[in-house]
Amino acid sequence: MTLEPSISDATSPLVEIKNVSKWFGSLMAINGISLDINPGITGLVGPNGAGKTTLLRLLTGQSKPSIGEIRICEFDSWSAKAKSHVGFCPYDDSTWDEMSGRKLVGISAGLHGFNGSEARRRTEIVLETVGMIDRADRPVRTYSKGMRQRIKLGQALIHDPDLIVLDEPLNGIDPVGREELNQLFLRLARSGKAILISSHILNEMDHLADHILFVCRGQLLASGSLEAIRDVLDDYPLKVRVSCRATRRVAAELMLLPSVKSVTIESREDLLLEVQNPNRFYDEFGEFAVSPDIFIHGLKATDTSAEAIFDYLMARSLKPG
Repeated sequence: MTLEPSISDATSPLVEIKNVSKWFGSLMAINGISLDINPGITGLVGPNGAGKTTLLRLLTGQSKPSIGEIRICEFDSWSAKAKSHVGFCPYDDSTWDEMSGRKLVGISAGLHGFNGSEARRRTEIVLETVGMIDRADRPVRTYSKGMRQRIKLGQALIHDPDLIVLDEPLNGIDPVGREELNQLFLRLARSGKAILISSHILNEMDHLADHILFVCRGQLLASGSLEAIRDVLDDYPLKVRVSCRATRRVAAELMLLPSVKSVTIESREDLLLEVQNPNRFYDEFGEFAVSPDIFIHGLKATDTSAEAIFDYLMARSLKPG
């Protein structure tokens, strides 16, 4: 696919979100979020119910902020001009299953005002881009989850948008398909596109995103590069289960490690540790575990879920000072 560079002014962000809040009745779904999105890959990460879907609807012009402002390529996000710069790949599969993938992408071309030879040209280009050119004539009902996702992505790309918004695009995709889609996202980002990928799994973004936004309970808790976010998480008090022999002796020795805050004996072979700095703990534990008189046969972090991490960040953000 021939990808055109972004037309937005290089000196201004492609997307500007300024003090945006969104209410649904008495429920505040988004609370005072301000951020910029630039070309490259941005990960929008948070547990289910964090406000990610509401933020995506605001960005794609499906909903208007209660207060605040969103501008895309310097146009109000609710305007037709802003929407012409946005491609959206939704999480849900809402489509005509009896149609072929080629027909569905062609309909999207028509909805964007392309017809005749131009619509056909764009359809063939995006089908090749998403790896569906040889399977495009099959009915959608025969497609796997990954193939359906590729067709939806083709529909989002048909008008060559500057901002591409993807809601859980890797959900249900096999490992090979995930890697192929990741490479496509990277190519699009290198061409100057802004790619916003929503996910509830932080590890999905580790090797993909240039920038990560942490959202929980409608608030932006943290944002920045992967390195900056990891620095924040280094202070997260992680709980780790250690399986070993001689638990009482091992517990006493583990308490001597600077990163270990507490040790609880759970059973004859299990210890539960609370550690303050996970990266430092794993370094210290690696040296500890190779001692000739220490017999460790299990190590597992117990609270590494996005929900647990965001609860910690939220609690920290509410502390005075």
